[in-house]
Amino acid sequence: MTTRRTFLWRAATLLAVGGGARSIVNATQTSQRAAKPTPPPDVSYTLTKDDQTFLEDLSKRAFLFFWEEATTENGLIRDRARTDGSAHPRAQHVASIASVGFGLTGLCIAADRGWRPRDELLTRARTTVRYFAEELAHEHGWFYHFVDMRDGKRVWQCEASSIDTALLLAGALTAKQCFKEDAEVARHVDTIYNRLDFEWMLAGHPTLLSMGYRPERGFVKARWDHYCELMILYILGLGARSNPLPSESWAAWERPLFTYGPYTYVHRAPALFVHQYSHAWIDFRAWRDQVRPQPNWFANSQVATYAQRQFMMDVSKEFPGYSENIWGLTSSDSKKGYRGWGAPPRPKEIDGTVVPCAPAGSLMFTPEVALPALREMHRRFGDRIYGRYGFADAFHPTDGWVNPDVIGIDVGITLLSAENLRTGRVWSWFMENEEIQTGLRRAGMVNVPVHPQ
Repeated sequence: MTTRRTFLWRAATLLAVGGGARSIVNATQTSQRAAKPTPPPDVSYTLTKDDQTFLEDLSKRAFLFFWEEATTENGLIRDRARTDGSAHPRAQHVASIASVGFGLTGLCIAADRGWRPRDELLTRARTTVRYFAEELAHEHGWFYHFVDMRDGKRVWQCEASSIDTALLLAGALTAKQCFKEDAEVARHVDTIYNRLDFEWMLAGHPTLLSMGYRPERGFVKARWDHYCELMILYILGLGARSNPLPSESWAAWERPLFTYGPYTYVHRAPALFVHQYSHAWIDFRAWRDQVRPQPNWFANSQVATYAQRQFMMDVSKEFPGYSENIWGLTSSDSKKGYRGWGAPPRPKEIDGTVVPCAPAGSLMFTPEVALPALREMHRRFGDRIYGRYGFADAFHPTDGWVNPDVIGIDVGITLLSAENLRTGRVWSWFMENEEIQTGLRRAGMVNVPVHPQ
């Protein structure tokens, strides 16, 4: 089974040796000493009534995925489903633990917005965290990436995944704060967190975590050693009450600067989601990293979003479906199977496909460009790409291809980013956890103005 992480590791390896960066003239790796991150555009955006109406509909549809595609017995949530809500014929029983992390957070959003009775949502959250705390198999606290929804057994000989466990835990910690009135939820979440053996997942390295573990082969050789979605994993590890990571772990991973046109930012794996996932929970707006090149990570993701939009406008002569309001490329399905693509630099497989969750995941950073893109997609293509759970995972604006599926984590980043834009509630809940504040302090992060660059 080829996963999103496999694609990204390969892409990052290619970029590291220079092959990817030379594929388009204006994309280059940048010397750490030669440049500083580009400040984000100084743009303010006020949501209109029509914007709010659109986001409410999109968010409710996204939440519906996590409500309907979960089992009431254990809270496990499908990795994917058809856009009309029907089960996927080949993966109808496969759950993703990362999807559960997004889903737990979705329960909190639904409770806050009154989409369903609070007691129903609390019951689902309690059932889910109890199952993870007491029944689901794990390796030193780390859960398997994909499991069977019916019995929780590992599928596809997948790894016990460090990053997917982190995303699950992020959702659980959000639920702990949202449903403070329930001591059982808090107890189970603490069990999940406190038994995580971060020292074991270091797999013999003094500071850098392995990407996972397979009983048949041991630890995955690839490590979390360069900037990507890893920040939430390391902050959780640094803030852990038991078996925490050494403080040196934060500075141990690489922060390569990359330039595309006028934009210079920390960037390596090209998929846009790597700039989004950690921010779905951690509010980095007022924090600056003290490790060179000392970025404000929120601003870095703003610039990354603008760079991708610019790239897709730049290649619009070759792919006329791309424009200032039809853009977005991140790991997704395609006509030829799953792709770990993103941009810049130019991916070899680029074919004109658009992935709506790319701009959707950046709603919390750049609503001034992300929201017009989503609304234009909805206006132009309507029900062809917009179904029961919101946008199809991917579509081709010129040849008419539309992915018949939605993917849980892509629906999830859409929901969380939209809510952070509208209210910041996900950030508020998550940041109330003492462990997160501890993790940020141990990482050496310092408070700064919102746009310090």
